[in-house]
Amino acid sequence: MDLIPTPEQLVAAAGNVAHTLLYGGLADLRPMPRTLIDDGVLREVYHYRPAVDVEQTGDPVLLVNPLAAPSLCYDLRRDCSLVEHLVMGGRPTYLVEYGQVSFKDRALGMEHWVEEVLPEAIRAVHEHSGGRGVHLVGWSLGGIFALLVAADRADLPIASLTVVGSPVDVTKVPLMAPVRPLLNLGQGTGLVTRAYRALGGVPVPIVNWAFTAASAQKVVMKPLAVATHLDDTDYLKQMEAVTRFMSSMTAYPGRTFGQLYHRFVKGNALAAGRMEIGDRTIDLAAITVPVLVFAGNTDGIAPLPAVRAVIPLLTGSPQVRFEIVPGGHLGMLTGRAARGTTWEVIDEWVAEWSAGTLPAKKAAARRTPAKKAAATKAAAKKAPATKAPARKAPARKAPAKKAAASKKAAASKKAPTKKAASAASIGSNPTRRYGSSGSRALGQR
Repeated sequence: MDLIPTPEQLVAAAGNVAHTLLYGGLADLRPMPRTLIDDGVLREVYHYRPAVDVEQTGDPVLLVNPLAAPSLCYDLRRDCSLVEHLVMGGRPTYLVEYGQVSFKDRALGMEHWVEEVLPEAIRAVHEHSGGRGVHLVGWSLGGIFALLVAADRADLPIASLTVVGSPVDVTKVPLMAPVRPLLNLGQGTGLVTRAYRALGGVPVPIVNWAFTAASAQKVVMKPLAVATHLDDTDYLKQMEAVTRFMSSMTAYPGRTFGQLYHRFVKGNALAAGRMEIGDRTIDLAAITVPVLVFAGNTDGIAPLPAVRAVIPLLTGSPQVRFEIVPGGHLGMLTGRAARGTTWEVIDEWVAEWSAGTLPAKKAAARRTPAKKAAATKAAAKKAPATKAPARKAPARKAPAKKAAASKKAAASKKAPTKKAASAASIGSNPTRRYGSSGSRALGQR
C-alpha cells in the first residue's frame, strides 16, 4: 500500500481483512489430489492424479522431498504450486516423502535414503509410468540425496537430474539452517552429539526453532510486511501458505542427523565431490545424466557460491546447466516469481531430455554393480561408462527434435556430447530476464 492509501487500496485492504476474519484466511490450501503407489519404511511414493481435461504425456517427474521439511514445499497453495503447474501442464508427476520420523527410527542412517528409499521410489515411478525415464527434481537436502543416488546407481532409469538450492560447499553458507544454531550450542564439547543421541534425533520443536532462527529477520518484519500489503491479495495468500509450511516441519532420525552433522556440515566432505555412505565412497563424478542446478539470488541458506561449487564436480555428466533465479531458499522453488522463472526452466529441461521408454532392469542386477563401482574412484567412473551409451543415444535425439520444433531451445546449441561439462555449457536462454547471462559469467570465473 502507498503511504497515503488510495481509495482502491483501502477497499481492497478492507475486503482482504473481512475475508480473513470470516473464512479464516485467503489462500486456497487444498492439496492436489494424489494416490499412494508404493510404500516402505519411511517411504511413501505418490502419483498426483491428472486433471480431468488434461492428457498426461511425456516422461514422469519425481519430486524428492528433503528431510525435516514437509512436502508442502512442492504444493504450497493453489495458483502457486509446482505440483499443480506440472499436473496442469500434462506432466506425469510423482512425489516421494518420508512420513513421520519417530524415536524408533533413530538407527536409520543416510544409506537408508540413498540405498533404499530413493532407488525404490525411482523404480516404482518407472514401472507406474510405463517404463519411461524418470526426471528427478530435488530441493535442498532432497537435491543432495538425488545427487548421491545418481552417482551411486548408474543402473537406475534416471533421465535427468534437477537440483534446487542444494549447498554442496557448506563453508560458503553463512547460516547453515536448520543445523547451524545447533552447532553453536557446544562446539568442541560433544554436546550436540550427546544431545541428538539421547533424543534419538532432532525432534520437531527444535527443527521448528532452527528454521525460525534462520529467518529471524523475516519473522520480526512479518507484521509490518502484512500491514503494508493489506491490499495485495496474492501477497497475503503467499504469507499464509509459507506460515503453514514453517509450522509443519518433521524430525530428523538420530543416526542420519549424526552423519549429516559430522560428514556434511563439520567435515564438508561433499565439497570435494565424495562422501562415504555405508561401506563405500560415492563420487559425484560418476553421475552420467544431465544435471540442471538452480541457485536463488537471495538465498541465505544455500547462497550462490555454496550451490555453484557442485558444477566442477560433475565431470561425468553430458551437460551441466546453472541457473540463477529470483528468491530465497523456499521462494526460488515455489515463490510467486518462480511461476515465470524456475518452473519454466524445469519445463524446458524435462522436455529436452525426455527420451521415452527405457528398458527395465532386474533388482538383483542393480545392487551388486553399485557397490563394486563405489569401491574405488576408478571403478566408480568405469561403471557409469558402460551404461552411458544406453542413456546418451536417446537423449541426443530429444534436443534435436526440440530445436526443430521451436526457437526456445537455445540450449540445443549446447546439445549433449561425450565431453564433460565445461564453463561454456553453463547458463541458458539469454532472452530470459532473471540472470542467465550472470549464470554464464559465474561459470567462466
